[in-house]
Amino acid sequence: MEYRKNDIVTLDIEDCGVDGEGIGKADGFTVFVKDAVIGDRVTAKIMKAKKNYGYGRLMEILKPSPYRVEPKCAFARQCGGCQLQALSYEQQLAFKEKKVRGHLERIGGFTDIPMEPIIGMDEPYHYRNKAQFPVGKNKEGRIITGFYAGRTHTIIENRDCALGVSQNKEVLDRVIAHMEAYGIEPYNEETGKGLVRHILIRYGFFTGELMVCLVLNGTSIPKQELLIECLLEIPGMISITINVNKKRSNVILGEEIRLLWGKPYITDKIGDISYQISPLSFFQVNPLQTGKLYSKALEYAELHGEETVWDLYCGIGTISLFLAQKAKFVRGVEIIPAAIENANDNARLNGIENVEFFVGKAEEVLPAEYKKNGIYADVIVVDPPRKGCEESLLATMIEMQPKRIVYVSCDSATLARDLKYLCERGYELKKVCPVDQFGGTVHVETVCLLSRKDK
Repeated sequence: MEYRKNDIVTLDIEDCGVDGEGIGKADGFTVFVKDAVIGDRVTAKIMKAKKNYGYGRLMEILKPSPYRVEPKCAFARQCGGCQLQALSYEQQLAFKEKKVRGHLERIGGFTDIPMEPIIGMDEPYHYRNKAQFPVGKNKEGRIITGFYAGRTHTIIENRDCALGVSQNKEVLDRVIAHMEAYGIEPYNEETGKGLVRHILIRYGFFTGELMVCLVLNGTSIPKQELLIECLLEIPGMISITINVNKKRSNVILGEEIRLLWGKPYITDKIGDISYQISPLSFFQVNPLQTGKLYSKALEYAELHGEETVWDLYCGIGTISLFLAQKAKFVRGVEIIPAAIENANDNARLNGIENVEFFVGKAEEVLPAEYKKNGIYADVIVVDPPRKGCEESLLATMIEMQPKRIVYVSCDSATLARDLKYLCERGYELKKVCPVDQFGGTVHVETVCLLSRKDK
């Protein structure tokens, strides 16, 4: 039977797609349904139909899945942030394990994958140490803040995200009340007018330190002394800054930071290492799980104190400093100069001297240092962005012939592609361990150990 747009179909959801959507079949016609979970029997309206498959909107749950749970957040369906809140946490972990395995098999061509059980969270809510809230107005002209609905710039009003810390609501209530009291307008993307664009909040899980950064289409906020006074009533507040962003674009942060009160950073820890985090720093959003992820990376690196390690895409030195505890020497590479400044500050903060950081593209710095200065590596650790590694970088890694490569990935599809390249050129996949850093969402981190075949 042929299905068309607007047809209503009844489906048993038997699988889950990589973005968390339920997958069911009607007479051999596959339908992807957002918000349906494995085990549900549903009706769905076909929104888009291709020859053998289509996309449907969930209309009714005729029989809920045994794995279905009530989302903690009332906005889980509208908001683009969480895709899996209606699925029990056990099943979320099973889905993520299956997603990593599927990518390694289909894209990487791997069989008999040496996979360790996924490392889950003790508490899959309230784990995020950072939140960026856009500010706008609703149809009635009232100032609102929350998160963008999936794939749009429409704000779903919500000051108390289930993934964030309880302090977020306290901060937002005070900033919005200040805006209302003094007639301060939120930024309007269409007109480019208005002042307050976003409210960025960071929280130190281990230190209890709190940072508020107001992203403004300007350089100051009216009655700022009163706002500072009000924010200082919140326990742990140690940094209040302004980020100046006058660009007509949807990039959240500008480059200029102005300190209103306190320090320009907060401090937090991953494991035993302390890090200073500024509003612009990239820092893992789930420090508790990152500790587990990095411990696994350190275990895979098998360091005995004699090894030279390269850490590619090192950011503010998070993994580098972790590795330096056990390595002879660690060299980190990162393209963002401010991140390298942070990395050097963090090394000093922890009294770690056996590290050196380079500013530049890993795919340029590594070949240059290898060819020019003969700098080699016993172990290479790589933690690239979603797009994975450039092929030229993988080629240099092969040329340098480290004994081990530890690959940390936030995207199992590009991970599988890169592992295939490395394993076709003299390396063997020894261990794979997924780590859940992002409960309620489809994202999963993975750490892999590769070793040279002749070793």
